[in-house]
Amino acid sequence: MEIVNTRCAGLDVHKKTVVACCLVGEAGKRVERQTQTFPTMTADLLRLADWLGAQGITTVAMESTGEFWKPVYALLEGRFAVLVVNAQHIKNVPGRKTDVKDAEWIADLLRHGLVRGSFIPPLAQRDLRDLTRQRTNLVEERAAVVNQLQKVLEWANLKLAGVATDITGVSARAMLEAIVAGEADPTVLAELAQGRLRAKRAALEQALSGRVRAHHRFLLAEHLTHLDFLEEQIARFDDQITAHLASALPGSPDPLPPPDPPDPPAPAEDLSPRDPPAPPASDDLGGTQAVALLDTIPGVGTRVAEVLVAEVGLDMGRFGDARRLARWARLAPGNHQSAGKRLSGKIGNGNRALRSALVQAAHGAVKVKDCYLAQVYHRLAARRGRKRAIIAVAHRILQCAYRILLGCEAYQDYAPKPRAKPQVNVASLVNQLLQAGYKATLEPLPVGAA
Repeated sequence: MEIVNTRCAGLDVHKKTVVACCLVGEAGKRVERQTQTFPTMTADLLRLADWLGAQGITTVAMESTGEFWKPVYALLEGRFAVLVVNAQHIKNVPGRKTDVKDAEWIADLLRHGLVRGSFIPPLAQRDLRDLTRQRTNLVEERAAVVNQLQKVLEWANLKLAGVATDITGVSARAMLEAIVAGEADPTVLAELAQGRLRAKRAALEQALSGRVRAHHRFLLAEHLTHLDFLEEQIARFDDQITAHLASALPGSPDPLPPPDPPDPPAPAEDLSPRDPPAPPASDDLGGTQAVALLDTIPGVGTRVAEVLVAEVGLDMGRFGDARRLARWARLAPGNHQSAGKRLSGKIGNGNRALRSALVQAAHGAVKVKDCYLAQVYHRLAARRGRKRAIIAVAHRILQCAYRILLGCEAYQDYAPKPRAKPQVNVASLVNQLLQAGYKATLEPLPVGAA
């Protein structure tokens, strides 16, 4: 088998230790193999880097094991060509499972060029990923707290959610704070309604007639305090992400080789298309400009656009074309055939943060009238189901994002397709009657009789 890397090393990374195996030797000559174990403290990882350098190593490969590979990668990326490979692609030979054997197996695969590195973005993009992913966690945590708040209301037989659309809105929040303060008169609570909710004061009086005890008031107060804390945190993350986009991503990052996917919901604020911003004068697209351009896609809000920039980046040259980007994101249909039969079309496991944002944007895009993405959804949902149709719309949103970031142009919607001709619908209905065992004779009605 052809030797690709003559000076390479494989790392088996764990929480407390890293086992390194170095393979040095030209093709056709004896291979020198050295193995050593290092702790994962910073000083020990620096000693690992020095040891690899002393061996003349040029390329290093490691498995993407949880979060443990990240500090190792951060300390080695400036001195070696570091590949983070998918653990499923390099399963060891059964019956020979030790840390040393794992490191030797990774090094041997790397020596013969049988592994490919996953997509590890530049440092500025990795920092942006950390911010957007943590913000998504906070948004999900806030939704969980709202659900707990609703449970307490049900325990006290307060049916506020049956009348008010949002139990954390201005009116509902004023009512909840009054309940926590000890107010029990439904009429007084209903008078706190504002805006259109004041027209439902009679229903509010009935919904707010419950059995609230001190236990319930304590739980409501704690949940409201938790919501305030989470909302303040989310606002701080929004500000930090905006500042990071403006400062750390001023232009296009350096290109990287085509990658494999890494091992490992933010709501869209406005689902209608925006007025397209003016495209940049050059190809030097910045993070803030990229978010503004992606925001023109139907269903994509500011937060989803920020997730797209964080997960995909600004340099589309690393992916080659839109189809390869969709395959990397695991949004393209799977290809599994045998004996002329298609066995499965599952899309597989990919970048969960990116897929969640795109699926959320797809759910918003299908609600936009006279939109190409909505037409795609309705056309596919009728014969393939809603879930597959949503994935197909998410696929197309990602392709649109690729073209927008590549050409620095705002989203251009396709013209809505004309409806099917009446004659086509009539023929389809007649065929359905024939298949059901009926014979139909059609006679046109006089003009104006319909």
